[in-house]
Amino acid sequence: MSETLFDTIPDTIEGLPNICGWEEPLRQATAGRDPAYLPRSPLWPDKIQSGFAVALHMHQPVMLNEGDLRTAPMIGNLQYMMDRQHVHGNHDAPMYATCYTRIADFIRGLVDGGKRPRIMLDYSGELLFGFRQMGRNDILDNLKSVTLDDRYWPSVEWLGTCWGHAVVPSTPIPDVDLQIRAWQHHFASIFGWEAVSRVRGFSPPEMHLPNHPDVCYSYVKALRDAGYQWLLVQEHTVEELDGAGLRERYLPRRLVARNSRGQETSITALIKTQGSDTKLVGHMQPFHEAKSLRPRSRGGKSIPPLAMQISDGENGGVIMNEFPSHYQQTWNQVGTEGVVGMNGTEYLEMLAMAGVTEKDFEPIQPLHQGAVWKRVGTKLSEETVRNAMQEAARADHRFSMEGGSWTNNISWVRGYQSVLDPMNQLSVEFHQRLDGRNVDRRSHAYRNALFHLLVSQTSCYRYWGEGRFTEVAREICRRGLDILRFDFGR
Repeated sequence: MSETLFDTIPDTIEGLPNICGWEEPLRQATAGRDPAYLPRSPLWPDKIQSGFAVALHMHQPVMLNEGDLRTAPMIGNLQYMMDRQHVHGNHDAPMYATCYTRIADFIRGLVDGGKRPRIMLDYSGELLFGFRQMGRNDILDNLKSVTLDDRYWPSVEWLGTCWGHAVVPSTPIPDVDLQIRAWQHHFASIFGWEAVSRVRGFSPPEMHLPNHPDVCYSYVKALRDAGYQWLLVQEHTVEELDGAGLRERYLPRRLVARNSRGQETSITALIKTQGSDTKLVGHMQPFHEAKSLRPRSRGGKSIPPLAMQISDGENGGVIMNEFPSHYQQTWNQVGTEGVVGMNGTEYLEMLAMAGVTEKDFEPIQPLHQGAVWKRVGTKLSEETVRNAMQEAARADHRFSMEGGSWTNNISWVRGYQSVLDPMNQLSVEFHQRLDGRNVDRRSHAYRNALFHLLVSQTSCYRYWGEGRFTEVAREICRRGLDILRFDFGR
């Protein structure tokens, strides 16, 4: 079938999200390297003291409706909450829905008022599908208004993520690429090829960065192969190459990923400082932080620093009630000089215009890798890396290869074998049955199997501990295995 990037594609097919089947148009759309935002940006590096950026993360998992879990329909958690507002914790569902759409209203109002607002948006694929599934086309249409209209889209940068909100370090390595590309597919099906071509930054679920050398290398390579140019990184998940804590948090860094075979790749990292706290975004703390920052000198060039934060965009009283006024008031105080608001790609493209690119950014590595590499030395192999990790764990109880997150007091592995075992089994069977075969990726059977695989890896099924969420996860894995065995043979 011959296709061009002008073709539109459906975002829902036979009741499932469009998450596969248009690989070649997607490759073309995400292969561009021309500046996306710079031609529309009024910013000049020599007129900027510092910048600030905020991002909103939005997510709801897939749930199973009430009744027998083995036959219950799969619906979005927003719909599940909407239908049960009398149950404790679900009363905020209408407000959540408002939060998912209102940012578009803020942007249009500010731009029409002569301001130049900026916002970065991270919506999981499960949430986007949930809007369509529950008939909330109004939310998607409102978001389209600031994603497609030339008047507004320069203010809004969408960030890619994993379609099923999968925590990368505990997701089977072959599935990380599937999660990344499924989100791109789905986003393109909703907002179009041109919009997905502007998605250059990646926002990891739970701000989780894998630090096992082989996992991190595969992750960063998958991001690069998918066309991503930068990654949002939590400061506590990375370190300097000598193993020390970060000495510079406000300039772009180059995240170096090296595996146990000596292969190396890297990607630009923009640093989110501090832990997870909705007040940081709700009160526009990065704007106030940026006021105290001054340009840094690197290699004879002056580089304006960037203060950046991301938080849930719907969860908590500060975000629900206080963010709107703080956000809108901020843009009455900033212009195009001094302390300015920027989105991530706009910032990097502005630096590139001034001759500062990824090769100029100082390198960093994932947390605890310094302890591994100093023990490995020059004798690099899978065995020496494994032995080095064991030695480092014996020497320091804080050492871990589970990866780092927005908070390091939560493990996404320990205590969750009841979910991880069936999740891993589903992944193994998926790849054993489908890899290397001439499978039609536009078929309902393949899309259905992939949908269950991606959903099974949702972080929420572990975050909330044992209970209904873990039961849902195991049931989704069971259904996925049945689909593979029935549709693709035993």
